[in-house]
Amino acid sequence: MQQQTNFFRDYRKLALLLQEGATFTAFDTETTGLHCQTCRIIEIGAVKFNADGIIDQFNTLINPQCDIPLECTNINHITNEMVKDSPVINNILPDFLDFIKGTYIVAHNASFDMRFLNAEIERCNLKPINNKVIDTLHMSRWAFPDLQKYKQPILAEMLGIKVTNAHRACDDAFVCGNLFLNMIKETASLQKL
Repeated sequence: MQQQTNFFRDYRKLALLLQEGATFTAFDTETTGLHCQTCRIIEIGAVKFNADGIIDQFNTLINPQCDIPLECTNINHITNEMVKDSPVINNILPDFLDFIKGTYIVAHNASFDMRFLNAEIERCNLKPINNKVIDTLHMSRWAFPDLQKYKQPILAEMLGIKVTNAHRACDDAFVCGNLFLNMIKETASLQKL
């Protein structure tokens, strides 16, 4: 039975959380497909930050112990050859869970990444996480209700955030963190301080 994600949706309190010293971890995964029960994570990237800036980064390729479908490689450019000598998820997950401990998790379309993360946690028989999760996709719909599309690259371009390597986990995590901070600034009049 997969764990439920603890979403944080009171976006009007985010500036206050940031001001009071909360730590956030923007993260992203690349996977072998779309279904967390049959597909696996092949890359995790994360950027830990607070109001003062970046604190730390986490980035690793993961050997999924199965072939990466060509359609996935065409999107994220991660090949079987690239991951063949990478560690397996059992060896990575404890370090990643330690990395995010005590932080708010930030992800774009967070339900996707959290489904995969929770499925891998369950497969590894690790303790479920209880971090609060902020979904920048949902947040962007709140911040910019008149937009037609809310894909991360579109939002990044609109806010002047440079995207260097889309569909690679660490770069997408960095963009997501910047998107999060920019949306807090863009909604300053709505923030409760």
